[in-house]
Amino acid sequence: MVEVIRQFASGIYNLLLGMFTSGKHLARHAITVQYPKERWEVPERSRGMVVLLTDHETGQLNCTACLLCMRGCPSGAIDIEVEKDEKGRRHLKNFTVDFHLCCFCGLCQEACNFSAIKLSRKYEFPEYDKKDLIFDIRKLQAEGMDVPYEKPVRKKVEPKPPAAPSEAAPAQPSVPETPGPEKPPSSDTPPAEADGPNPTEAG
Repeated sequence: MVEVIRQFASGIYNLLLGMFTSGKHLARHAITVQYPKERWEVPERSRGMVVLLTDHETGQLNCTACLLCMRGCPSGAIDIEVEKDEKGRRHLKNFTVDFHLCCFCGLCQEACNFSAIKLSRKYEFPEYDKKDLIFDIRKLQAEGMDVPYEKPVRKKVEPKPPAAPSEAAPAQPSVPETPGPEKPPSSDTPPAEADGPNPTEAG
């Protein structure tokens, strides 16, 4: 009986608490965004569409075909085709992102060391056909033309000059050795012969 009363009182308390919480918001303005007429301004570091970044001075992609983003993608949404020239240098041939598989984790952007790939703030790219959600290198470059980024400045590491030979240390004064106690003659060593004729050989 006591347990039933306790559960009934707990239910009444939670009901009043919920009504009190709802009543606090009755006099406030609605915060619902009327999409698509109104759009929420996403934060600067939000992760949306994957784009390729272009160097505005040269007009070429920053991608060096190092394949780090493709290897770091956990869902396998990135596919990169590379071709080599006569000198064996790799060049980017095609860059494809399948947005069916992309989970927008940002690991591709973290793996890139050349500011070549970035997750922009664009989150609206619906399509009626699923095939249109597979973006090739041209679409990715076009979507990333207006995306700001900071190009990394790589400092050249100058080789350190060889260390100068250290001056010879001053010679330490020699310390004369102190004579130690004389060792007793070993039992294996024959005794020294005395001067003079041997008495056993006389006669």
